[in-house]
Amino acid sequence: MKITVDGKDCFELSETQKKVIKNDISDDIFEDDMKRRLEYILKHKYEQCFKRLHEEWCSAKDGNRCKLAANGVDSIPTDPDKLAELIFAQPTYKSRKTRDIESV
Repeated sequence: MKITVDGKDCFELSETQKKVIKNDISDDIFEDDMKRRLEYILKHKYEQCFKRLHEEWCSAKDGNRCKLAANGVDSIPTDPDKLAELIFAQPTYKSRKTRDIESV
């Protein structure tokens, strides 16, 4: 079983690894179960990252206004993707890579 993302191989389970997993999971549902588990892992990662992004930009801290309000934003979307895009469009937003470079 190969795991690919955007057409690139990322990970492959050996036959022995598959047999070990199939010791607990029926052959009949193996592939569907592996897909379900991968989906859960990625969705959970997204949810945790979004939670931190939301907290950083939408929560007041240390007596200061939240970052979006400080940038003049007076309406915050309830849709998570629209909120994320609003945050990414802020002039003070910095990606992880930029923050890492600046911290050196």
